[in-house]
Amino acid sequence: MDNPLELEVLGDGTQSKSYLYIDDCVEGVLKGIESNRQISVFNIGSLDRANVLEIAEIVIQETGNPEAVIRTNGGVDGGRGWKGDVKIMQLDVTKLMTHGWVAKHNSVDAITHTTRSIITKRQKT
Repeated sequence: MDNPLELEVLGDGTQSKSYLYIDDCVEGVLKGIESNRQISVFNIGSLDRANVLEIAEIVIQETGNPEAVIRTNGGVDGGRGWKGDVKIMQLDVTKLMTHGWVAKHNSVDAITHTTRSIITKRQKT
């Protein structure tokens, strides 16, 4: 926010994780509760991953700053963003899927919708 023409990425930008849109998360929690009357643990996530450089590109596109540059800081421990960061994360959502749930949005869609929502809220304030 200090410099709209530069976007700093922690790590080397290749870290990838599955991202979930909030609507999919809520539906997953409700499906887990509905499907199981006893205590059980379900992973909730998308079936794909997006890396940090993809996220940065989405932010640049959605904010309308095509001149913005992405700067990575190299990170720690093989490109992680910070100590304790997970380089690659993909949750196994098979258990919840057997109860009929699957995320409606992939990771890129979830990130795009969330970015748009944040931008819209900031413009209103």
